[in-house]
Parts: sequence; structure tokens; C-alpha cells
Amino acid sequence: MAEVLAGSPRRGAMLLFFGPAVIASVAYMDPGNYATNIEAGAGYGYALLWVVLAANLIAMLFQAISARVGIVTGKNLAELSRENFPKPVTFVMWVVSEIAAMATDLAEFLGGALGLSLLFGWPLIWGMVVTAIVTYAILLFERGGFRPMELVIGALVALIGTCYLAEIFIAPVDWTGAVEGLMTPALPDARALTIAVGIIGATVMPHAIFLHSGLTQSRALTNDPAQKARLVKFSNREVVIALAVAGMVNMAMVIMAASAFHQGHAEVAEIETAYHTLTPLLGGFAAAAFLTSLIASGISSSVVGTMAGQMIMQGFIRRHIPVWLRRLITMVPAFVVVAMGANATESLVMSQVVLSIALPVPMVALLLFARRPDLMGRFAVRGPILWLAVLGAGLVLALNFVLLWQSAGLPVPGLAE
Repeated sequence: MAEVLAGSPRRGAMLLFFGPAVIASVAYMDPGNYATNIEAGAGYGYALLWVVLAANLIAMLFQAISARVGIVTGKNLAELSRENFPKPVTFVMWVVSEIAAMATDLAEFLGGALGLSLLFGWPLIWGMVVTAIVTYAILLFERGGFRPMELVIGALVALIGTCYLAEIFIAPVDWTGAVEGLMTPALPDARALTIAVGIIGATVMPHAIFLHSGLTQSRALTNDPAQKARLVKFSNREVVIALAVAGMVNMAMVIMAASAFHQGHAEVAEIETAYHTLTPLLGGFAAAAFLTSLIASGISSSVVGTMAGQMIMQGFIRRHIPVWLRRLITMVPAFVVVAMGANATESLVMSQVVLSIALPVPMVALLLFARRPDLMGRFAVRGPILWLAVLGAGLVLALNFVLLWQSAGLPVPGLAE
């Protein structure tokens, strides 16, 4: 790595620095995405594909900035927040971030458990226990350094992508309609707005923004500006590649749901119903591929969520708890939801709305730090990139405000109920 950073040409040099964005990209393919994307495709066909594209572009921008801040400052976003904001502000940020981490883990844990339950016919509680054991076992790979963990997560990402590539070939896709939905922004009614906010909450993830800034810290330590510039360049390329893959997987989810369910099964809004409906529509292989990808998504994203939770706690309050305890604490909300008899898919969708509301906290903090020359030097974000990031954050804040307005029972002007 040192030779490459020093400018020595080497074939495949970028692969040495590949990994942080791959891990962060898992957050953009978690079971919460399945819930919102299925509901979007089944209920509105291809009409909300543009939301997935917009959310993915915003995610690329913020993940690239997060990695940049970690590389240049040598600190993660939570640590910078603790050092630069007043204690009351830091405390509130930590609480909101922990709530977001719990909402994240609820979606991820439930998704993996639901997939196992449906695939093997187990009670949901058994699926939860197996998911907990498997995710903890994968977390132990972190003891061997960052590379073993990256390889495991990378393999699960490849499995998710392969499953959805197969789904696209099986489903009867109207590609003209898909392109139109991708390029034509529209919100048919108020329910579509709720789903759109859920898609953004499921795509641009608060814990991923925190995590990425920390994953780059120990990648290659250097104080040389030229070497930092090379690290930022490699990081930007990796973000584009990893999140482009994640974006295509999300689009494939919506396209599959639109192709299979929108005509004749528009009421499909739950993962369980989607699975049972897929078998007669597209065959057993398509249904099995769907559940396999869901299980891989739930397990991998639950691992990444636990890593992010550890980093958030360590950064904000300088506390580090054992991984098994962190895993146990974040499982509690999922077990409570199941014990209360709540609908698993509805819980997934609502968790994504919670995430969308929590999202402005890391987004705003990240932009405040990224634009500061005293912290970032010549790597400070400015010009068109800064304004695009501000626009993205503004869009998220605006959608959150509209959602709160709608949740209060007030009509949204211009949208049918």
C-alpha cells in the first residue's frame, strides 16, 4: 500500500484499497429496501423508480464525502462531532443516532429471520435465533483485521446481486415503462409520498454515513497531502462502483415487483405475500432466489449495523462494549415487535421512515465538517460538489417535513389521498 500511495505504478492497485465502500453499500441493500421497493413496485409499477435513482445519487455523494472526511482528518464523524459541538448537542446527536441504529437493526434482523422462516418453514422466532448466531459468528472475523470481514461481506453482496440478476431475466419486464419511470419524476398520491420517503430512508442510511468515515481511518495512515489525494481518488472510484451495484439491485427489486405484481396483484405490500405470490407467477426458482437474497441481505446488513453501532457509541461517548452485548441489545426491539404480534413488513417500512427522519443529523454534521478548511485543508468540499450536497440534504429535509405534515392528518397540496 505504501508503494502505491507513494506513486509507484502497480496493476490492480485500486483493489488494495477496495473494501470500505463495499461494506457501507450493504446498508443500501438491507431488508428495509425489500419492504419499500416491493410496495413501490406492486402499488405503482415503475412510477417510483426515479426515487430510487435520486436516493442512490444522494447516497453516492454523501458516502464519498464521509470517506473523504475520515481519510483527511483521521477521525470518524462521531468523534469529530464530540470534539466540535457542545455537550448537549453531542448528547442529542448520540441519542438520535442510537435510535436510528436500533431502527436499522430492527429491519435487518427481522428481514434475515423472515427469510429463514419462509424458506425452511420455521417459526419466526427460530429464524431470529439462527440469524443472531450467524451474524455474531461473522462479526468474529473482524478479529483477523479488515480484509477477512470485507471478503465475507463482499461474497454476500455478490450473492444478493446474482439473485436479482436472475430475477430480472425471469420477470416479464416492460423496459420502456421502466425507463420512463426512471426518467420522469412523479408522485401519484399521498401514499406514494410515504413510500418515497421510506425508499430514501432505506437507501441513504444514517449509520452508513457514520460508518464509512471510520472504515477509512485505519486503511492507510499518512500525513502526506499527495498520498491523501491518492487515497481520496481511490475512495471516490470505489464509492461509485459499490453504490452503483447497490443502486442497480434496488432498481431490480422495484422492477421485479412491478413486473410480477402491479398488474393483478397491486395489493402485494408484504414480503411474505410477495414470496407466496412469486411461486405461481414466476416459478419456484424465482421465489427461492428472492428468499436467498433476503437472507443474505439480512445477515450481512445486521453485521454492518452492529459495526456501525459500536463506532457511534465509541465516537460519541468514548464507550466500547463487547460485540456480543451490542448484538444482544440491538436484538431486543425485534423480539419485542414479534412478541407483540406486529406485522413484520409494516415494521420494516416504518423503521425506514424513522431512519429518514433521523438522517439529517449525520448529513448536516458531515457537511459542516467537510467544508471547513481548518479541518480539511485543501480537501475541503466547496463549489458545485458542496452545493449538490446541500441540495440533497435539503431534499431529504423537505420530504421529512412533508411526511410529518401528512402524519398529522393534514392534506398535502397537489397530492390525491
